[in-house]
Amino acid sequence: MATGKPAKPFKPQKNWLALISTGDQYAVASRGNFGTAGTWVWRWKDWIDRRFMQKFSDLPAMEETGRLPDTSAAQNPEEASQAISAVAMRCGGCGAKVGSTVLSRALGELRPIERDDILIGLHAPDDAAVLRVPPGMAVVHTVDFFRAFIDDPYVFGKVAANHALGDVFAMGAEAQSATAVATVPYGIESKVEDTVFQMMSGAVEVLNEAGCALVGGHTGEGKELALGFAVNGLIDPDKVMSKGGLHAGDVLLLTKPIGTGTLFAAHARLEAKGRWIDAALASMVQSNKPAADCLVRFGARACTDVTGFGLLGHLVEMTRPSGVDAELDLTAIPILPGAEETVAAGILSSLQPANVRLRRGIRNQADWVNHPRYPLIFDPQTAGGLLASVPEAVAEACVRELKSLGYPHTAIIGRVTAQDENGAIEPITLRD
Repeated sequence: MATGKPAKPFKPQKNWLALISTGDQYAVASRGNFGTAGTWVWRWKDWIDRRFMQKFSDLPAMEETGRLPDTSAAQNPEEASQAISAVAMRCGGCGAKVGSTVLSRALGELRPIERDDILIGLHAPDDAAVLRVPPGMAVVHTVDFFRAFIDDPYVFGKVAANHALGDVFAMGAEAQSATAVATVPYGIESKVEDTVFQMMSGAVEVLNEAGCALVGGHTGEGKELALGFAVNGLIDPDKVMSKGGLHAGDVLLLTKPIGTGTLFAAHARLEAKGRWIDAALASMVQSNKPAADCLVRFGARACTDVTGFGLLGHLVEMTRPSGVDAELDLTAIPILPGAEETVAAGILSSLQPANVRLRRGIRNQADWVNHPRYPLIFDPQTAGGLLASVPEAVAEACVRELKSLGYPHTAIIGRVTAQDENGAIEPITLRD
C-alpha cells in the first residue's frame, strides 16, 4: 500500500511438515499421509528449533547508520502518504517540531495537577509559564535529559520524570513545576501521537504524585526517543541540604541499591535476566520524596541523589566542599540483583571508563581493585537513591523509618571522618 506496488498473490501449501514433542525427548512427525515417531524425530525437531531460535539470539552488531521510520503501519491512503513523507529528508530548526495537531491530541488527555502558584501553565498556553514564588522562599532549579533505554514509552516517562525530580528532593525542596523537552522518532502521525501520549502519561503520573505541575515544554523530531525536564522547586533558604554539609562523625546512608548502569548495558546485549531488569525498573520508578522528607526530619546535614557519576563520584563531590574525608564500606552497599554477575562478566556502562578516573580519590584503591564490588562504586545510576549524612545518634532510627516508608534496601554504608592532617589528597578510604 505504502509503495504503490500491486500485492503479490499468496498460495498456501497443500501439505506441510508437523513436528510435535510429546515429552521425554520423544516426538511425532507428519506430512500429508506420512507419519513417524521416535527419539530421532525429537532430535530432528530440536535441531530445527535451535537453528530457528539462534536467529534471535546470535544477532550481528548494530550498524551506526540512520534508521528509517517504520512505514508498515499505514492503514489507509492518508497514512500511506504520511509514511512516504516520513522517509524523506527531514527539516531542522523549528521545521523539526512535532505537529501542533498531534501534540494537542496527545497532551489534551493529560491531567497535570493544578497549583495556586501556577498562574499560566499547560492548559492555558502562552509563550511561557508564569509562576508565583511565596514570600520567604527560594527557588531551586535543575534540568535532566537522556535518551530511552527501554522500549516501553510509559515506563520510560516515569523513570525520566523521577530522575529529574531527584535533584530537587535531594536539596530538601518541594517540587513546584516542570517543563518537558522531548525528542520523538519521526513517522506516521498516529504512532507519534501514541508514543507522546504514553510517554507523557507516565511522566505526569510521577509529577502529579510529587505535587509538581507540568506547565509546558517542547517536542521535536529525532532518531531516538528521549525525554528530559527542567524542574522548579521551592525551599526555605535556611533549610537547604547541600553537598557541602558533611561533618566529621556523621553516618552515611544510601536509600536505594546501585547497579542500573551495568544491568542496562547487559540488557542492551540481551545478556540480562528479565527479573534483574524488573527489579531495576521498580527501583528507578520509586520516588525519592518520602525518603528526603524523612532525612530532613532526622536532621540530615548533607544529601545528593546518586546518578551519572556513580556512588564514588557523588561522594567525592560531597567531601571536597565539606572539607572532610569519608570511609566507604563495600560489603554494606546495597546492590541490585544481577549487578554483581554482569560486572563479573565484564559488562559495564559506556560511562564507566570516565567514572573510573575518579579512582584517584581513593586512598587505598590498590588494596580493593580486585574486590567483586569495586567496579560498582563507579557504575552510573539512573533515578538512583539518596546518599545522605545524619548524626550517628539517630542513624539506626532513621534507617528503620526509611525501611518502613518502603525503602527496604536502605543501609549505613560508611561514615564521615576528619580531613587527613598529613595533607593526603585522596578523601575516600575503602573498607570491608
